Amino acid sequence: SGSSAARSVAQIVLLDNKFATLPYVVGEGRRVIGNIERVSNLFLTKTVYAVFLALLIGIAGVAGKIFGFDSLSYPFQPIHVTISAWFTIGIPAFVLSLAPNNERARTGFVRRVLTQAVPNGLIVGIATFITYVIVNPGGAGRALGSEDAVAMTADQTQASTATLMTLIAVAVYVLAVVARPYTWWKVLLLAASVGAYVIIFAWPWTQEMFKLDSTNWTMNGVALISAAIAIVAVEITSRVLPRVVRV
Repeated sequence: SGSSAARSVAQIVLLDNKFATLPYVVGEGRRVIGNIERVSNLFLTKTVYAVFLALLIGIAGVAGKIFGFDSLSYPFQPIHVTISAWFTIGIPAFVLSLAPNNERARTGFVRRVLTQAVPNGLIVGIATFITYVIVNPGGAGRALGSEDAVAMTADQTQASTATLMTLIAVAVYVLAVVARPYTWWKVLLLAASVGAYVIIFAWPWTQEMFKLDSTNWTMNGVALISAAIAIVAVEITSRVLPRVVRV
């Protein structure tokens, strides 16, 4: 009620006998609510694409058994899943959660998060799956350099690396969309994320540590093209859906 709210405000003011305390309290509330929304977008996007990708791989495996063609194994090692989240969710989410945010709190929190995170997660999952289907050494990837059984292990690592490139590239762009509007520190955060992944994929020591092989430029090209198309789709949905759903 109004009286209970007045008592709560009075208690805050009486802490230091200053009404000037209230703007800081309101600002802190806005920061918490606004940043929770941003961080929720990142984590829910990951949940959607992880579940959707596993579902697509499972359906492809069942279809392979039924129709007699090569089934797909899951494209990633556990370490790949870990590094994919380091600079797309983990560290960026921590930074964004502590960032200043003066945007006024609005109703429709869940609707806004779902409108942005679910389509983005589906796009990431579809792009990742398409890349893997194309570069998979047990399927369409045979045309991309898989000539005999001896090369299958190396080709599988290259295919996993290319697939991971697509996932990370689109996930970083989702981070860029969530981080808007940009300030200097947000641009620095995005640049650091991109730079960290470039080092991980390019440095031989990190390639060996994380079981990556980025030497197949044909597969890498497929991955980047797939990522570019998905990035365009993320940008379109981020602009169109909020207007359609009226978030």
